[in-house]
Amino acid sequence: MARYTNAKCKLCRREGKKLYLKGKRCYTAKCPVEKKGAVPPGEPPKRRSRITDYGVRLREKQKLKRTYGVLENQFRRYIREAEKKQKQSEFGVALQQILETRLDNIVRRLGFCWSLNQARQLVRHGHILIDNKRIDIPSYNVRVGQKITLAPTALNLFNVQEALKNFPRENIPSWLLREESYGKIERLPEKEDFGAEFNISLVVEYYSR
Repeated sequence: MARYTNAKCKLCRREGKKLYLKGKRCYTAKCPVEKKGAVPPGEPPKRRSRITDYGVRLREKQKLKRTYGVLENQFRRYIREAEKKQKQSEFGVALQQILETRLDNIVRRLGFCWSLNQARQLVRHGHILIDNKRIDIPSYNVRVGQKITLAPTALNLFNVQEALKNFPRENIPSWLLREESYGKIERLPEKEDFGAEFNISLVVEYYSR
């Protein structure tokens, strides 16, 4: 499966905010966004040009994609899926619910590991159980009430042990429940749970142009 393999800290600096792609380092003063500021990587331009309306929409779309680690074709599929769910909730909420309930993202949000890449690796290697069944598909959408458990083999991994002990509990969203080495979705996240981290309307405008 295709995935981004270049320096992840550059993505955060390019988008002007922390995307928490590097794991534990993102929570420390070693984070390049903390040290160098939220400025694009590379040599600064001699002349600063004004970003166009298209550029603003593009950056918002890229920020959303990179935060959840999805590529363009998959992201377009999520857009179409969210459009079908608009009757139940507004488009932006439906889209973020799809992204947030991906298994790799839930494993990260629960604090079973430090980064999305680590979460994806845990899923791929069969270290995650859903209702006591091994699921090795990172894009699997977890449903409300399903129990997410770390397999016994995962409890022997250093990164998992460290995350279970030191991951900041205040960073676990209120719509998730975590008890030791298992957790579950108590309810789907709503608009107030997302805050102002993303401007979904700009993403909609990008794809409707």
